[in-house]
Amino acid sequence: MNIQRLLVPTLRSASAATLAAGGYIHAQLYVDEYRFVHVIGPLFLLQASASFALAALLLMGTPPLLLRAAAAGVTLGALAGFIASRTVGVFGFTEHGLQPAPQALLSLLTETGTLLLLSIWQMTVTRQRRAARTPVRTPLRERATH
Repeated sequence: MNIQRLLVPTLRSASAATLAAGGYIHAQLYVDEYRFVHVIGPLFLLQASASFALAALLLMGTPPLLLRAAAAGVTLGALAGFIASRTVGVFGFTEHGLQPAPQALLSLLTETGTLLLLSIWQMTVTRQRRAARTPVRTPLRERATH
């Protein structure tokens, strides 16, 4: 069995799983704590919904380049919101450290994992395309004149 043939489907499934896990954490936080926080609550719900939808589309095998970019965008947005909420604040909302525990740490791990998996997947696809290309050679008579 060729490992390259298994790598892309494995990366696709793992990316979808970590993306869905991050969405689940945000949905759980929305229900438990953030649904009454102005602007932040709806953003948590939006992030969870987008994560679930993109994870499902990744598993369905929809054209992956746009989906990888969208998944990376949702994940980067969640990480940026996390960092901003602990530094400058977001819409007047601030948090400190890794609170609420353990969701803050789990969210950081799943989102970082998602970005790592998406990066590896993109590098793998790029390498496969390069390997599939046939090298272009100059005809013999043109090589002789150079």
